[in-house]
Order: sequence, then structure tokens, then C-alpha cells
Amino acid sequence: MDVNRERLAANFTELCEIDSPSRRERGMLERLRSIFGELGAAEIIEDDSAARTGSECGNLIVRFDGSLDLPPIFFSCHMDTVQPAEGVKVKRIGDLFTSAGETILGSDDKSGIAACVEALRLVREGRIAHRPLELVITTCEEIGLIGAKALDPGLIRAREGYALDSSGFAKVVTHAPALNRIVITVQGVAAHAGLHPEWGVNALVLAGKALAKVPTGRIDEETTANFGTIQGGAASNIVPEKVVIEAEVRSHSMEKMSRVTEEIKAIFKATVAEWSDPTGSAKGTPRVGIEVRQDFAAMRLNPEDPVLRRVAAAARSIGMELTYEKAGGGSDANIFNGHGLPTAIIATGMTNVHSTNEQVELQDMVDLTRLLIALLTETSC
Repeated sequence: MDVNRERLAANFTELCEIDSPSRRERGMLERLRSIFGELGAAEIIEDDSAARTGSECGNLIVRFDGSLDLPPIFFSCHMDTVQPAEGVKVKRIGDLFTSAGETILGSDDKSGIAACVEALRLVREGRIAHRPLELVITTCEEIGLIGAKALDPGLIRAREGYALDSSGFAKVVTHAPALNRIVITVQGVAAHAGLHPEWGVNALVLAGKALAKVPTGRIDEETTANFGTIQGGAASNIVPEKVVIEAEVRSHSMEKMSRVTEEIKAIFKATVAEWSDPTGSAKGTPRVGIEVRQDFAAMRLNPEDPVLRRVAAAARSIGMELTYEKAGGGSDANIFNGHGLPTAIIATGMTNVHSTNEQVELQDMVDLTRLLIALLTETSC
């Protein structure tokens, strides 16, 4: 089946030029509601997640009936984009799409959405038999997967699916790490730095001593740790009373993630506990508070899982050779897998994402559309 290249290009351009930064996705949702309605969706649902995410709208769940007696699958994309994202204008040179200005392009993740739309148009026009399909299009993915986290998994009838959301092409992501977010608050004692410095307890110095000891960077082939922000102090003439540090630990192993997190906690607690008052004049003692929140669980698929066997068979049917990789970051697929919905990540061709140099090739979106159609029509798995 021939993909309508120019129609795909026009739809992609239109979607990119609809502003949809995180929490301001209403315009995108309404346009998608219109498109999928015209394509004969059996059901279009906007969920009630906006009350929890703070977005202008909820997540979008769209169902299409199938004529093949096969279990449904879902395709997942996100409608939000990173900033700068207001007033996007698309520049096309040949078959390469970039931003025409100082904004991102929006191929993350509108390249995936555009391929879904074109695939559905083609199967409808060709009256091609296909399995039932759900589209799960989330808000607020770029600010912590919070749209997917707020989605009631009971709204998804399909038991497995594919998240169309990765850079590169002809690539399937089968593993992604879990993530712990850590907030460390070191509490000292304020004092005038010139008049009575001995009355104070310098929280910044204590934090620095701990930071010099903690594991950071790449810990091993599965695990990383990072200390990303530090805030504290009021002025150069005041002994800093409080320091707040934000950190993270990621790992493909839940056990390793827990172990590194506990090591970080132990180092900060020990550093504060070992503090001593050399003059005996301090007006208090330091303390530390540590909050740990698991942002998402690890994603791990095996080659024999039906969700991977199906995409492999679909790729073979159109002569596409896939590569399989582990990712270093999380996506909505982590959330769906955590709900017991096996979800593989399929790359869409986007590159240089989260930057104003973002770009995508039309041929990659064409081939992604072909793969989606093959997934809808493949009967061997």
C-alpha cells in the first residue's frame, strides 16, 4: 500500500503548528477529536485527568472497531511538547522538516501522531481488514509522565501496545530504567557571618561535604545517579541556614536503584551526624531530611513476549529490519508496563529532540506508517 506522502507531510505540519506545550494541550486535543471523528472512531473519550495534572484538558482515548477477529492493541503518543513551543512554524527543505524559527519543531511526539492518522486513513480508504485499535494520547508527558500517571488504566481495553515516542528509526526499545527522585534538605543555623559566625551552622558546607562522597554519574552499565539542583543561602553575610538538593537515581535493576539510593541517604545522614561544634558557641545543631519518590518502575520486555513477536513479524512483512535497544530514560511506556500492559517503544525518526535543532525526515514517517499498518493487519501473532 502506498502512503500518501504529501498528505502525511501536510498533516504533520498542521499538528506541529498547533501550540501544545505541557498543560496547554486543549487546541491539539480538539483538532485530534475532529480528525478521529472524521475517520469513523467508534468512541472518543477525554478522561478527567486534568484535575490532577493541571492541564487544560484530559488524556484522549480513541477506539476503532476492527474487522479481524484478533485482540485489540493500542498505539500511544503524547500531545504535549517541551518549550519553546509558541508560534511554531515548520520549515521543509526537500523531505526534511525543521523549525523555521527559534522554537522546537514538535516531532516529539507529533511524528507519531501523524503516522497514526495516515495509517488509519489508508486502512479506511482501502477497506483493509484490521484488528481493533485504541489510541491513547496523553498530556503532560514532558513534565514527568503525569498525564499517563493520572490515566485510569481501566479505560484501556487492549492488553498490550506500542508507544510511538523515541528518536532514531527502525528501533524498538525493550528496556527502560526505573527512577527514584530524591529531595535532600540540609538544615543548619543562620547567623551573621561577620559578627557571630560561630553561632551558625553552615548548611552549604555540610551539603558540600556529603556531595563530595556520594556516588554520581554512571555507576555501572545499568545504573546512573545525578545531583541536578542545589538551592540555599540568603546573602554572603549570613551563614546559610538551609540547602535543598534535588537528585535522581535510575537503574534497570530495582535492587541496584534501591541500593544506590540508600547509600546516598546514609552518606548525608552520617555527614550531618558527624558535625561537631569547634567553639561550643553554635545556637543549634544541624539536621537532614530526605524524601524519596519512585517516579516510575523499570520496563523490561523479553524477545518471546507477544508484543515483540508481533512487531518483528510486522516488520518482516514489509521488509524492515529492526534493532532492539535499552533506553536510558523513561516514557509513558514505563507507566503502562507498570499497570501490567506490555508496551514496546517504537522510534519515529525524530532527532535532536528537546532542542531548536529538532528535525525529522518524511521517509521515516512514511515507513513508520507502513509499520503501523502492518501491526494492524498482521495475523500470525
